[in-house]
Amino acid sequence: MNTLFHSAQKLDGHGQVDDFWMLVRGDSIVATGSGPQHPDADQSIDVGGRWLVPGFLDLHCHGGGGHSYDDDADEIVQAIATHRAHGTTRSVLSLVANPVERLRESLGLIATIAEADPLVLGSHLEGPFLAPGARGAHHPDFLLEPLPFAVEELIGASRGTLRQLTIAPELPNGGDAIDVLVENGVTVAIGHTEATFDEARAAFDRGARILTHAFNAMPGIHHRAPGPVVAAFEDDRVTLELILDGHHVHPDVAAMTFASAPGRVALVTDAMAAAGASDGDYRLGMLNVSVREGLALLSGTQTIAGSTLTQDVALRCAIEHAHVSPRDAIAALTATPAKALGLERRHGYLTVGHVADAVVLDHGWNVVSVWAAGELL
Repeated sequence: MNTLFHSAQKLDGHGQVDDFWMLVRGDSIVATGSGPQHPDADQSIDVGGRWLVPGFLDLHCHGGGGHSYDDDADEIVQAIATHRAHGTTRSVLSLVANPVERLRESLGLIATIAEADPLVLGSHLEGPFLAPGARGAHHPDFLLEPLPFAVEELIGASRGTLRQLTIAPELPNGGDAIDVLVENGVTVAIGHTEATFDEARAAFDRGARILTHAFNAMPGIHHRAPGPVVAAFEDDRVTLELILDGHHVHPDVAAMTFASAPGRVALVTDAMAAAGASDGDYRLGMLNVSVREGLALLSGTQTIAGSTLTQDVALRCAIEHAHVSPRDAIAALTATPAKALGLERRHGYLTVGHVADAVVLDHGWNVVSVWAAGELL
């Protein structure tokens, strides 16, 4: 069946087009243009002058709607549905540090879900190869040194669906682990780290390509010790994740990041189960989390434990508080994360040959409707 979207304000990383139309066949975009003349189709969607943007892609998320990606299949599916309602059409499912056997089970479960649902891009191991002193909301008992055989074991458990792994590169064998991951096609991220500028730069030279939630759980920028953030700023190969919820990073620092790494900022949620749900008490892996006024903290501490963010809220925060241009903010939710995973040939733009993932937004940047692979969600 063919579906025509028309009378839209298109906005993606290529820019804005008014009175835009887009023809979709199956799960792909087959024609685009502008103006009142457009092809006939089996189904016609009048966008009514609202924004039409690509579907959002979240590189880093742990759950939502009261459900966690560390849990069983039903919980995972419900968490995914929460974020899809907020415009996230493609998801990487993130796991915190847990016992290795449980991580193996979770990776296998996510592989099974991804095989049945192409909107699930695979898994992200945020733990267990993290620096104890920068572990954040990861259980200290489950942190491991990144021995190559341990890395290979987890890659195998994922059945080829491990998309991303976060590592503290300064750990013993960190460099060798990066080599194993790169050889197996896994995107390597640096995070939860105490790495120096030089150690981070060496990891990027070795093949790491993402900085996990920039500024959080890593050394900050010091005038004599620039740290991993500046190393990422200077390396055009590196994508910087940013949690833009008003808690993790100040909007002015977010604006500086966009200016320092143009086209390389990916807005992620790092959301835990409370995203799209109410305040209360939750679990993140094996740890207790208290959520009050939308801020998630490890119970009894001031340690931030993920976020309650959805990507549409990150978009509004970027535009309204960090004063990022709408084009750059949309790219940070679409084209940039797609490129970070090597998916830019089919994802991230509203152009011929790309997947038919699209979000209709009103002029307050609120989600009106969400389409993925040509289907209304």
